[in-house]
Amino acid sequence: MTENNLSGSKGTADTPKVLFVSLGCDKNRVDAEKMLGLLNLSGYQVTDDESQADVIIVNTCSFIADAKQESIDTILQMAENKKSGRCRALIATGCMAQRYADEIREQLPEVDAVVGTTAYDSIAAVIEKALLGERSEKLDDLSKIALPSGDRVLTTGGHFAYLKIAEGCDKHCTYCAIPSMRGPFRSVPKEDLIREAQSLAERGVKELILVAQETTLYGTDLYGRKCLHELIRELARIEGIVWIRVLYCYPEEIYDDLIECMKKEKKFVHYLDLPIQHSNDEILRRMGRKTDEADLRRIIGKLRAEVPDIILRTTLICGFPGETREQFEDLCRFINEMEFNRLGAFTYSQEEGTAAARMDGQIDEETKLSRLDELMELQQEISSDLNEQLKGTETDVLIEGYVPNENVYIGRGYGDAPDVDGFVFVYSDENLETGDFVHVKITGSSEYDLIGEAVTEADGNDQMN
Repeated sequence: MTENNLSGSKGTADTPKVLFVSLGCDKNRVDAEKMLGLLNLSGYQVTDDESQADVIIVNTCSFIADAKQESIDTILQMAENKKSGRCRALIATGCMAQRYADEIREQLPEVDAVVGTTAYDSIAAVIEKALLGERSEKLDDLSKIALPSGDRVLTTGGHFAYLKIAEGCDKHCTYCAIPSMRGPFRSVPKEDLIREAQSLAERGVKELILVAQETTLYGTDLYGRKCLHELIRELARIEGIVWIRVLYCYPEEIYDDLIECMKKEKKFVHYLDLPIQHSNDEILRRMGRKTDEADLRRIIGKLRAEVPDIILRTTLICGFPGETREQFEDLCRFINEMEFNRLGAFTYSQEEGTAAARMDGQIDEETKLSRLDELMELQQEISSDLNEQLKGTETDVLIEGYVPNENVYIGRGYGDAPDVDGFVFVYSDENLETGDFVHVKITGSSEYDLIGEAVTEADGNDQMN
């Protein structure tokens, strides 16, 4: 989970000031950036000082229990400003607002308005009502899709941006409540995405990160076929865009044209995020997943054979209902053999309204946490070994900052997505700016990060050699 106090707007001294706190994933961040853009257009001023805010918006997350609790705690914390500060309105938006609108209305009277996941385009009107003392609720049909906006306020530093290419999900995994919060899968039309990406490039964005609940099915609902590769080729034609990265690819939906596009399109970085969740056949069946271990081995093997320098990231769940010690050990063996370059994991969360929540064999928290620790210790060893093998290689790095007391720049290689992966720490005799690409020779490593020396300027097309 991430929490961001988002700002960056215009206004006058007597313009109502809005504090925006966004929680959760990068898809939620995109919604937050679009709401900020709408607030700008409506003349509101955004502040990062809660004591100065007339309106506070909490863009909530509700993916797992911890995320829901963080959202509740943040709402209650922000509500204190209605007692001691100048805040006159508190608004909840996002996934928890969509899923638990009735409960928020009944149990959190501090909240003046609730805005669902497909209704954020009404945020300015909702604020206006709230400032007049009217409680309101705006929950649109979950089959609606909010279209991209060129007026969104970037909160990522300006050199990279997330491009949400679809909304919702039709997979209905037994542990997941996303369909109830985000609705069915629906792609954003290509022409709208191209227009938004062009606007982002004109504002200095060099890396586009394509996100959705499931990116690999892009286009199936609008065009009757998988056409993520077609979208990537069109995005690659946009001047200024250097890297295109794709997250959230269900492994069973990987297809030949997408692999071929990665091989031929220089801007399509050799990185894929494949959230497999588990590897044991029985657990995968109980999860409602569409793959088994043999499928996963085949897909991973094919990707590595076709794109030898590909970086693969995955996500796993520890302690799914009924998971035996033997099944968990199966997962550890699989991870040890597959050697994913990047891996994240979390404990199973019993989400109300999901099929898994009603299953027998719910596992206690202590066991889940113990398995999580064991799995991440294994991955730490794998990551450390893989990073050690990169010493002496060279790669292009996107610079993202500078640490003065260490006299070192911070950047990301093509194998590192923001917020979830590691960094490359770059020593350079030349002054570098955020957003610069530099060619780096790797000289050292740790469990998750790399260390290197700048060699020459770069264009971002040299991924690893």
